[in-house]
Amino acid sequence: MTDSLNRIDATFARCRAEGRAALVTYVMAGDPDPETSLKVLESLPASGADIVEFGLPFTDPMADGPAIQAAGLRALKGGQGVVRTLELVRRFRAGNADTPVILMGYYNPIHAYGVARFLEDAVEAGIDGLIVVDLPPEEDDELCLPALARGLAFIRLATPTTDERRLPAVLANTAGFVYYVSITGITGTATPDFGRVAEAVGRIRRHTDLPVVVGFGVKTGAHAAAIARGADGVVVGSALVDALARSLDAEGRAGPDSVAAVTGLVRELAEGVRSARKA
Repeated sequence: MTDSLNRIDATFARCRAEGRAALVTYVMAGDPDPETSLKVLESLPASGADIVEFGLPFTDPMADGPAIQAAGLRALKGGQGVVRTLELVRRFRAGNADTPVILMGYYNPIHAYGVARFLEDAVEAGIDGLIVVDLPPEEDDELCLPALARGLAFIRLATPTTDERRLPAVLANTAGFVYYVSITGITGTATPDFGRVAEAVGRIRRHTDLPVVVGFGVKTGAHAAAIARGADGVVVGSALVDALARSLDAEGRAGPDSVAAVTGLVRELAEGVRSARKA
Protein backbone atom coordinates (compact mmCIF):
# COMPACT_ATOMS: atom_id res chain seq x y z
CA MET A 1 0.00 0.00 0.00
CA THR A 2 1.32 3.45 -0.87
CA ASP A 3 2.14 6.22 1.58
CA SER A 4 -0.69 8.31 0.09
CA LEU A 5 -3.30 5.65 0.62
CA ASN A 6 -1.82 4.99 4.05
CA ARG A 7 -2.52 8.61 5.01
CA ILE A 8 -6.08 8.52 3.67
CA ASP A 9 -6.86 5.06 5.03
CA ALA A 10 -5.31 5.89 8.40
CA THR A 11 -7.45 9.01 8.68
CA PHE A 12 -10.71 7.18 8.03
CA ALA A 13 -9.65 4.38 10.38
CA ARG A 14 -8.97 6.92 13.13
CA CYS A 15 -12.33 8.59 12.60
CA ARG A 16 -14.11 5.21 12.69
CA ALA A 17 -12.32 4.37 15.94
CA GLU A 18 -13.58 7.67 17.36
CA GLY A 19 -17.12 6.81 16.24
CA ARG A 20 -17.51 9.72 13.85
CA ALA A 21 -17.30 10.89 10.27
CA ALA A 22 -14.31 12.73 8.83
CA LEU A 23 -14.40 16.45 8.10
CA VAL A 24 -13.01 17.29 4.66
CA THR A 25 -12.40 20.98 4.01
CA TYR A 26 -11.83 22.68 0.64
CA VAL A 27 -9.99 25.93 -0.02
CA MET A 28 -8.65 27.40 -3.26
CA ALA A 29 -4.88 27.46 -3.74
CA GLY A 30 -3.54 31.00 -3.95
CA ASP A 31 -6.71 32.72 -2.72
CA PRO A 32 -6.41 35.63 -2.17
CA ASP A 33 -2.59 35.43 -2.30
CA PRO A 34 -0.06 32.60 -1.79
CA GLU A 35 1.00 33.51 1.74
CA THR A 36 -2.54 33.87 3.08
CA SER A 37 -3.51 30.68 1.25
CA LEU A 38 -0.70 28.78 2.97
CA LYS A 39 -1.69 30.16 6.39
CA VAL A 40 -5.29 29.05 5.79
CA LEU A 41 -4.16 25.61 4.64
CA GLU A 42 -1.91 25.19 7.67
CA SER A 43 -4.73 26.25 10.01
CA LEU A 44 -7.27 23.68 8.82
CA PRO A 45 -6.04 20.54 10.66
CA ALA A 46 -5.60 22.40 13.94
CA SER A 47 -9.17 23.71 13.61
CA GLY A 48 -10.66 20.25 13.17
CA ALA A 49 -10.24 19.27 9.51
CA ASP A 50 -9.24 15.64 8.97
CA ILE A 51 -8.56 15.86 5.22
CA VAL A 52 -7.89 18.96 3.13
CA GLU A 53 -8.86 19.52 -0.49
CA PHE A 54 -6.77 22.14 -2.27
CA GLY A 55 -8.36 23.67 -5.33
CA LEU A 56 -6.27 24.03 -8.49
CA PRO A 57 -7.55 27.25 -10.10
CA PHE A 58 -8.91 27.05 -13.65
CA THR A 59 -10.53 29.61 -15.93
CA ASP A 60 -13.61 27.52 -16.83
CA PRO A 61 -14.73 25.51 -13.78
CA MET A 62 -17.95 23.81 -14.90
CA ALA A 63 -18.91 22.27 -11.53
CA ASP A 64 -18.14 25.24 -9.28
CA GLY A 65 -20.61 27.82 -8.05
CA PRO A 66 -20.07 31.59 -7.79
CA ALA A 67 -17.99 31.51 -4.60
CA ILE A 68 -15.39 29.07 -5.87
CA GLN A 69 -15.38 30.63 -9.35
CA ALA A 70 -14.54 33.99 -7.78
CA ALA A 71 -11.83 32.41 -5.62
CA GLY A 72 -10.28 30.81 -8.69
CA LEU A 73 -10.25 34.14 -10.52
CA ARG A 74 -8.60 35.86 -7.55
CA ALA A 75 -5.94 33.15 -7.49
CA LEU A 76 -5.35 33.26 -11.24
CA LYS A 77 -5.06 37.04 -11.13
CA GLY A 78 -2.22 36.59 -8.65
CA GLY A 79 -0.43 34.14 -10.96
CA GLN A 80 -1.45 30.90 -9.22
CA GLY A 81 -1.00 27.79 -11.34
CA VAL A 82 0.22 24.23 -11.09
CA VAL A 83 3.81 25.08 -10.14
CA ARG A 84 2.86 27.49 -7.38
CA THR A 85 0.14 25.18 -6.09
CA LEU A 86 2.56 22.28 -5.75
CA GLU A 87 5.00 24.59 -3.99
CA LEU A 88 2.34 25.52 -1.42
CA VAL A 89 1.73 21.82 -0.75
CA ARG A 90 5.48 21.29 -0.28
CA ARG A 91 5.57 24.10 2.25
CA PHE A 92 2.53 22.68 4.04
CA ARG A 93 4.16 19.24 4.17
CA ALA A 94 7.24 20.72 5.82
CA GLY A 95 5.15 21.16 8.95
CA ASN A 96 2.48 18.48 8.53
CA ALA A 97 3.33 14.93 7.53
CA ASP A 98 0.02 13.28 8.42
CA THR A 99 -2.98 15.18 7.04
CA PRO A 100 -4.10 13.88 3.63
CA VAL A 101 -4.05 16.50 0.86
CA ILE A 102 -6.35 16.04 -2.12
CA LEU A 103 -5.83 18.24 -5.17
CA MET A 104 -9.17 19.08 -6.79
CA GLY A 105 -9.62 20.66 -10.17
CA TYR A 106 -9.88 20.12 -13.91
CA TYR A 107 -7.81 18.28 -16.46
CA ASN A 108 -6.75 21.16 -18.70
CA PRO A 109 -4.00 22.60 -16.43
CA ILE A 110 -2.68 19.10 -15.74
CA HIS A 111 -2.66 18.21 -19.44
CA ALA A 112 -0.85 21.45 -20.28
CA TYR A 113 1.72 20.76 -17.55
CA GLY A 114 2.26 17.20 -18.82
CA VAL A 115 0.75 14.16 -17.11
CA ALA A 116 3.99 12.31 -16.35
CA ARG A 117 5.70 15.45 -15.06
CA PHE A 118 2.63 16.40 -13.03
CA LEU A 119 2.34 13.01 -11.33
CA GLU A 120 6.04 12.95 -10.49
CA ASP A 121 5.89 16.45 -9.01
CA ALA A 122 2.60 15.79 -7.17
CA VAL A 123 4.02 12.73 -5.44
CA GLU A 124 7.20 14.62 -4.55
CA ALA A 125 5.17 17.52 -3.14
CA GLY A 126 3.18 15.24 -0.85
CA ILE A 127 -0.22 15.11 -2.51
CA ASP A 128 -2.27 12.03 -1.62
CA GLY A 129 -5.07 12.03 -4.17
CA LEU A 130 -6.73 13.74 -7.09
CA ILE A 131 -10.29 14.78 -7.88
CA VAL A 132 -10.53 15.75 -11.54
CA VAL A 133 -14.17 16.43 -12.16
CA ASP A 134 -14.15 16.51 -15.97
CA LEU A 135 -12.49 13.12 -16.59
CA PRO A 136 -15.14 10.34 -16.79
CA PRO A 137 -14.31 6.63 -16.42
CA GLU A 138 -14.08 6.30 -20.20
CA GLU A 139 -10.94 8.48 -20.02
CA ASP A 140 -9.17 6.52 -17.27
CA ASP A 141 -6.10 6.00 -19.43
CA GLU A 142 -5.50 9.76 -19.51
CA LEU A 143 -4.80 10.30 -15.82
CA CYS A 144 -6.62 7.91 -13.48
CA LEU A 145 -4.63 4.76 -14.21
CA PRO A 146 -1.24 6.54 -14.37
CA ALA A 147 -2.07 8.25 -11.06
CA LEU A 148 -2.95 4.96 -9.39
CA ALA A 149 0.29 3.47 -10.70
CA ARG A 150 2.19 6.29 -9.00
CA GLY A 151 0.40 5.67 -5.71
CA LEU A 152 -2.04 8.57 -5.88
CA ALA A 153 -5.69 7.93 -5.04
CA PHE A 154 -8.04 8.88 -7.86
CA ILE A 155 -11.29 9.94 -6.22
CA ARG A 156 -14.42 9.79 -8.31
CA LEU A 157 -17.66 11.72 -7.99
CA ALA A 158 -21.05 10.00 -7.81
CA THR A 159 -24.17 12.14 -8.18
CA PRO A 160 -27.94 11.84 -7.69
CA THR A 161 -28.17 10.93 -11.39
CA THR A 162 -25.59 8.10 -11.18
CA ASP A 163 -27.88 5.08 -11.55
CA GLU A 164 -27.27 1.40 -10.82
CA ARG A 165 -25.95 0.73 -14.32
CA ARG A 166 -23.48 3.61 -14.22
CA LEU A 167 -22.25 3.22 -10.65
CA PRO A 168 -19.97 0.18 -11.21
CA ALA A 169 -18.10 2.07 -13.94
CA VAL A 170 -17.69 5.10 -11.66
CA LEU A 171 -16.34 2.94 -8.85
CA ALA A 172 -14.10 0.67 -10.95
CA ASN A 173 -10.83 2.56 -10.47
CA THR A 174 -11.79 4.81 -7.57
CA ALA A 175 -9.42 4.82 -4.58
CA GLY A 176 -9.26 6.61 -1.23
CA PHE A 177 -12.96 7.39 -0.94
CA VAL A 178 -16.07 8.02 -3.01
CA TYR A 179 -17.28 11.61 -3.21
CA TYR A 180 -21.08 11.79 -3.36
CA VAL A 181 -22.40 15.06 -4.75
CA SER A 182 -25.53 15.70 -2.71
CA ILE A 183 -27.32 18.00 -5.15
CA THR A 184 -27.81 18.31 -8.89
CA GLY A 185 -26.05 21.45 -10.07
CA ILE A 186 -23.02 23.45 -9.06
CA THR A 187 -21.36 23.92 -5.69
CA GLY A 188 -22.74 26.12 -2.95
CA THR A 189 -26.15 26.84 -4.52
CA ALA A 190 -28.63 24.63 -2.64
CA THR A 191 -29.15 22.75 0.62
CA PRO A 192 -29.21 18.93 0.37
CA ASP A 193 -32.23 16.79 1.14
CA PHE A 194 -30.64 14.92 4.04
CA GLY A 195 -33.03 11.97 3.86
CA ARG A 196 -32.25 11.37 0.20
CA VAL A 197 -28.54 11.75 0.89
CA ALA A 198 -28.68 8.98 3.51
CA GLU A 199 -30.49 6.70 1.04
CA ALA A 200 -27.89 7.42 -1.64
CA VAL A 201 -25.00 6.71 0.73
CA GLY A 202 -26.57 3.35 1.59
CA ARG A 203 -26.98 2.52 -2.09
CA ILE A 204 -23.34 3.35 -2.87
CA ARG A 205 -22.13 1.27 0.08
CA ARG A 206 -23.80 -1.79 -1.42
CA HIS A 207 -21.34 -1.47 -4.29
CA THR A 208 -18.07 -0.61 -2.50
CA ASP A 209 -16.14 -0.91 0.75
CA LEU A 210 -14.59 2.53 0.26
CA PRO A 211 -15.62 5.36 2.60
CA VAL A 212 -18.41 7.53 1.19
CA VAL A 213 -18.13 11.26 1.80
CA VAL A 214 -20.78 13.82 0.94
CA GLY A 215 -20.32 17.36 -0.31
CA PHE A 216 -21.97 20.28 -2.15
CA GLY A 217 -24.39 22.45 -0.19
CA VAL A 218 -23.07 21.85 3.35
CA LYS A 219 -22.76 25.28 4.98
CA THR A 220 -23.25 25.01 8.76
CA GLY A 221 -22.43 22.83 11.72
CA ALA A 222 -26.03 21.61 11.72
CA HIS A 223 -25.78 20.61 8.06
CA ALA A 224 -22.50 18.82 8.75
CA ALA A 225 -24.04 16.95 11.68
CA ALA A 226 -27.02 15.84 9.58
CA ILE A 227 -24.74 14.42 6.89
CA ALA A 228 -22.28 12.92 9.38
CA ARG A 229 -24.93 10.74 10.99
CA GLY A 230 -24.90 8.45 7.96
CA ALA A 231 -21.83 9.22 5.83
CA ASP A 232 -18.16 8.44 6.39
CA GLY A 233 -17.18 12.03 5.73
CA VAL A 234 -18.52 15.51 5.10
CA VAL A 235 -17.00 17.93 2.57
CA VAL A 236 -17.36 21.69 2.98
CA GLY A 237 -15.98 24.09 0.41
CA SER A 238 -18.09 27.03 -0.78
CA ALA A 239 -18.98 28.11 2.76
CA LEU A 240 -15.29 28.31 3.70
CA VAL A 241 -14.36 30.11 0.49
CA ASP A 242 -17.23 32.54 1.14
CA ALA A 243 -16.07 33.16 4.70
CA LEU A 244 -12.62 34.05 3.42
CA ALA A 245 -14.04 36.29 0.68
CA ARG A 246 -16.09 38.28 3.18
CA SER A 247 -12.92 39.07 5.13
CA LEU A 248 -11.15 40.68 2.14
CA ASP A 249 -10.97 44.42 1.57
CA ALA A 250 -12.45 46.23 -1.43
CA GLU A 251 -9.37 45.41 -3.52
CA GLY A 252 -9.58 41.71 -2.63
CA ARG A 253 -6.64 41.76 -0.23
CA ALA A 254 -6.48 39.71 2.94
CA GLY A 255 -7.14 41.42 6.25
CA PRO A 256 -6.03 40.69 9.81
CA ASP A 257 -9.04 38.43 10.39
CA SER A 258 -8.97 36.46 7.12
CA VAL A 259 -7.51 33.24 8.52
CA ALA A 260 -9.73 33.43 11.60
CA ALA A 261 -12.80 33.82 9.37
CA VAL A 262 -12.08 30.38 7.95
CA THR A 263 -10.95 28.65 11.12
CA GLY A 264 -13.97 29.84 13.08
CA LEU A 265 -16.31 28.13 10.63
CA VAL A 266 -14.12 25.00 10.50
CA ARG A 267 -14.39 24.68 14.28
CA GLU A 268 -18.19 24.94 14.06
CA LEU A 269 -18.28 22.29 11.33
CA ALA A 270 -15.92 20.01 13.28
CA GLU A 271 -18.11 20.31 16.35
CA GLY A 272 -21.15 19.36 14.27
CA VAL A 273 -19.40 16.32 12.79
CA ARG A 274 -18.08 15.16 16.15
CA SER A 275 -21.42 15.54 17.89
CA ALA A 276 -23.50 13.82 15.21
CA ARG A 277 -23.38 10.26 16.54
CA LYS A 278 -23.08 10.90 20.29
CA ALA A 279 -26.80 10.33 20.83
